[in-house]
Amino acid sequence: MKPERVKRLLPAVYQRTAAPGTPLAAIIDVMSALHAPSERALRRLPSTLNPRQTDDAFVPFLASWVDLGAFIQNAGNPSVDGSSRASEPFPTGLGRLRELTACGALLSHWRGTGKGLLLFLKIATGEAGWLVEENVSAGGFRPFHLRITVPAAVASQLRLVRQIVELEKPAYVTYELAMAQTTTV
Repeated sequence: MKPERVKRLLPAVYQRTAAPGTPLAAIIDVMSALHAPSERALRRLPSTLNPRQTDDAFVPFLASWVDLGAFIQNAGNPSVDGSSRASEPFPTGLGRLRELTACGALLSHWRGTGKGLLLFLKIATGEAGWLVEENVSAGGFRPFHLRITVPAAVASQLRLVRQIVELEKPAYVTYELAMAQTTTV
């Protein structure tokens, strides 16, 4: 806040006595300087709250706001796939966590549905080729059962896939994971 604006907020008697070089003018300058960090933070607020633009360290905090806290790894803990990537808060990378966070409202809207599970898996892994079949089993119709076909490229991320399915499916639904067959030319 500029000193002139601070001065206008003061009672009239103070405004008249705040001439340059007076102790009151110095106090107004200090008051103005004290507002500078807050004003900078407020100017950056839109980009700070945007998961695609914010600082890397702030992404896990934003992710927790959209109910992704269960997927965030603490620094120093092994990742879901067993490797020890302390710098990555999400097993498939910070970019995937940014995208999941940005799509948090959409994912919340479709939570508990096949469409929502499919969308979550695609965004979390960055891979297409997922298939979610409902009410199926090897012997025919089986109510409240999912068969999730996992793309071959995601084979190393099965722990993450299981965690996503467990947290995103309705509690009464059972599931099985099937690996997609890779075809070579």
